[in-house]
Amino acid sequence: MQRREPIDTGTGGPTVDDRLLTILGFGLAMSAIALVGGLLALAPDRFLRRALPPTVAFAAGALVGGAFLFMLPRALEDGTAEAPVLEFAILGFTIMLALDQLLEWHHCHRPPGHHVRPLGPLLLVADGLHNLLGGLAIGSLFVIDLRAGIAAWIAAALHELPQEFGDFGAIVQAGFSRRRALLYNFLSALTFPLGAVAAWALDGAGDLRLLVALGAGNFVYIAAADLIPEVKRSPELAQTTLRFVAFVTGVILLWVGRAMSS
Repeated sequence: MQRREPIDTGTGGPTVDDRLLTILGFGLAMSAIALVGGLLALAPDRFLRRALPPTVAFAAGALVGGAFLFMLPRALEDGTAEAPVLEFAILGFTIMLALDQLLEWHHCHRPPGHHVRPLGPLLLVADGLHNLLGGLAIGSLFVIDLRAGIAAWIAAALHELPQEFGDFGAIVQAGFSRRRALLYNFLSALTFPLGAVAAWALDGAGDLRLLVALGAGNFVYIAAADLIPEVKRSPELAQTTLRFVAFVTGVILLWVGRAMSS
């Protein structure tokens, strides 16, 4: 893939530098969500128990929609060979599974008092790697298609909010003070803009569509293995129904986004 040169159409369209600033801005905004997740942990426990499950279900739907409606279609268009794209999607799924198994850890979207004591430093390292991969994938999508990149960013952001809340609570349970947990969680989130800018720098050095496919596999794993198991059942039928509706709404949000961008 050759680097796209800025094209002056006289309409004020983005140049390469504009695209870099856009990628960096969205990347830093994603990192800032780590701070919001930490602040959310200060909310009353009763509120979190009721609000988080439908929020997590909504995020799962958005991730599935982002993977299948934006990332994989963009990775497969313009005559890209199907086999490598699908192989990289499976690789992205497998990398996340390996991280979970290696560290015996997953994101926990529950109030802090309900967390199992994790390995705090390893969680931070794993979260940093996860954010780096996400930044590479979504940054690559920004380079390929700005609107698709924004849609995938929205899906990832909807997931990051409850995830970062869970990370904050788990790090506190590992023995960190709230201030240090918030700081270290934010620092681990800075690998997202690092990966996004690296994707921009790599444009022209390889096929970025394969990185997009890698991210799609990442999205599917997080939704299917990390989020849905936490919310698919509830003792109350009304809560189960609400979570299902929230999941479908997340998918519809991305479907509408695709329809508006086409």
